[in-house]
Amino acid sequence: MNNVSTRPQLETYEKAYADFDLGAALSVLSKDPALGVNACFECCDRHAGSHRIALIWEGQSGQSKTYTFDQLKDLSAQFAQVLVACGVQPGDRVAGLLPRTPELLITILGTWRAGAVYQPLFTAFGSKAIEYRVHASKAKVLVTDSINRSKLDGIENLPCIVTVAAEDTAPLIASDLNFWSELQRCSPLFEPVLRHADDAFLMMFTSGTTGPAKPLSVPLKAVASFVGYMNFAVDLQPSDVFWNIADPGWAYGLYYAVIGPLAMGHSTMFYDGAFSVDQLIRLIQKHKITNLAGSPTAFRMLIAAGPESVECIKGSLRVVSSAGEPLNPEVIRWFAKHLAVTISDHYGQTELGMVLCNHHGLSHPVHMGSAGFATPGYRVVILDDEGAELPSGKSGALALDLARSALFWFTGYEGMATPSLGASYYLSGDMAELNPDGSISFVGRADDVITSSGYRIGPFDVESALLEHPAVVEVAVIGKPDPERTEIVKAFVVLRAQVLPTAELSEELRIYVKTRLSAHAYPREIEFVKDLPKTPSGKIQRFLLRNMEKAK
Repeated sequence: MNNVSTRPQLETYEKAYADFDLGAALSVLSKDPALGVNACFECCDRHAGSHRIALIWEGQSGQSKTYTFDQLKDLSAQFAQVLVACGVQPGDRVAGLLPRTPELLITILGTWRAGAVYQPLFTAFGSKAIEYRVHASKAKVLVTDSINRSKLDGIENLPCIVTVAAEDTAPLIASDLNFWSELQRCSPLFEPVLRHADDAFLMMFTSGTTGPAKPLSVPLKAVASFVGYMNFAVDLQPSDVFWNIADPGWAYGLYYAVIGPLAMGHSTMFYDGAFSVDQLIRLIQKHKITNLAGSPTAFRMLIAAGPESVECIKGSLRVVSSAGEPLNPEVIRWFAKHLAVTISDHYGQTELGMVLCNHHGLSHPVHMGSAGFATPGYRVVILDDEGAELPSGKSGALALDLARSALFWFTGYEGMATPSLGASYYLSGDMAELNPDGSISFVGRADDVITSSGYRIGPFDVESALLEHPAVVEVAVIGKPDPERTEIVKAFVVLRAQVLPTAELSEELRIYVKTRLSAHAYPREIEFVKDLPKTPSGKIQRFLLRNMEKAK
């Protein structure tokens, strides 16, 4: 068995891409994936016996605990037996509506050990969102806790419910099974059920930035892609203390706060509490975090708190990775100046994992404001409207060349057509531009690109310019219908505390963008708002703003 925690001997992007070997990449699964694969074995059992810590957990009240791979091996075996007793068979779905607790990780690993498919449910979901996902997945078991149990009230045709409660406390509903009581009845012996590398081990739903969430399955072979990202982009090293603050209820948190680090035999960290700048700083100090990952929304909150708030952790972070939305250049400059650390932008989707990155683990030129270069194992291109690849300097559809993307694993949405998946290319639905140095700059979602007076304007550039103004905390830019120009650029702006929204400030912001960006791309309308519509995972939903403008 190869030791997947060994770092690749690759120093440059060019060498990594030239030396990429699919067989070596798949070796993170097992010596021979054809003999069978199990995600619990890859992310837990193969690292047992070393007494290494797998999970660092801290509760919202300050209590903390660690779990080794050995402990999780036993606990996941017990939970797998609970699932089998509930009638779960290989390939069945098990839903988890749990916060970032040890029970969440036990549920995930135990589901995989039984050969079943884990389906995450974000704890901020309401009953309708939960009902849609549980019924679409046909989950056989749903694991939740006492806090979230009430969200299931009124949902019909629920599967078997397992509730996390105190060991000596009965579940709130008599028909529920008590998580810990059931585990105590089971033996810590359960051999992982082997599956094929093409079999699913996750059922995900897209985040819904442009419409209803779509279901898709993630095959076991995708673990190789997730580990590649941790190596090449996140640059996870054995000496790192790693924390991905993204919630495992979403792809970035599940792929790269659970699967990626654990498959490498590295510990991960769960914080079961609401996000705040104070808590982020406290936990970085307490646990001596050196490798941090998260979303631009969280990082913008850090900036809004001011340089004085982060002085105590300046220089403590080795690298920071950002994903979920494009990273504005102002954030990059702020982190370099006030935290003495490089923060790198990474691009991906639920359907892909991360495929386009400014890699911490590979040496390559950094084009400020770009999403970076394709991760080894993928070829990312820009296409015109006829499907031909575009040269540098022209914006078009961001796509993956399927013939030259050996780690590509997406096969389509369950129960619906997948127009983005053609015979030769996967169309991401995003617009981008190839730069002369080979890096790729994000322009925007295809639906978000603005057409004004014959110009195509990417909202990202306008938003980045506005964010450089000291009064602005967050911004979303859309195209507002206009009979003369087709569309005009309109900006929805969230101001810093104590800054008043005035007509003078609105004009100042318009001039600010016009002088820094271009005369045709500045926002002709600015509306000051308290907050922006976002998905539960924190991504801005510009289509809701467009719909609001159309309804006026």
